[in-house]
Amino acid sequence: MLLSKWILKIIGWKVEITTPDYPKCLICVAPHTSNWDFILGELAYTSIGRKAGFLMKEAWFVWPLGCFFRAIGGIPVPKKRGASLSHEIVEKFKHSDRLVLAITPEGTRSANAKWRHGFLHIAMEADVPLLLGALDFKTKTIEIKTRFEPTGDVEADIRSIKRFYSRFTAKYPEKFSTADE
Repeated sequence: MLLSKWILKIIGWKVEITTPDYPKCLICVAPHTSNWDFILGELAYTSIGRKAGFLMKEAWFVWPLGCFFRAIGGIPVPKKRGASLSHEIVEKFKHSDRLVLAITPEGTRSANAKWRHGFLHIAMEADVPLLLGALDFKTKTIEIKTRFEPTGDVEADIRSIKRFYSRFTAKYPEKFSTADE
């Protein structure tokens, strides 16, 4: 915790996390255009004494990185993903006393207007809070201050979430899109 705070202070980042420490929740994190997003997000969350798991491309889970990523809460995402991954995560939530999981809706670090919807289904089916976490490279701020209530209208929810994220500046702004699909 102290090391994370110290590192963030040295590199000039502020952390604004005001949401409760829910025992179970999903954290939607954007923009995601760089591997630094993961590092900064982990530092920010651990700087306040919390731990979150995360989804990551399974290609990163090779030895020795795979051991490290699993140890800090990583869940490998197969290249051919789909409803089965969402179902597995819902089941993990149902059978866990504590599970906090960070998910990037873009699903890639490249420009992508077609955001994934699985996180909305997971939050609703697992009946867990959905928090919106953002990294803003312009202000060097990491925030988790907003709880989003899915309506069940996935397209409308995605539009609302994209509107929320449109005010944040990515490390590589040209790779971040909040445009309609």
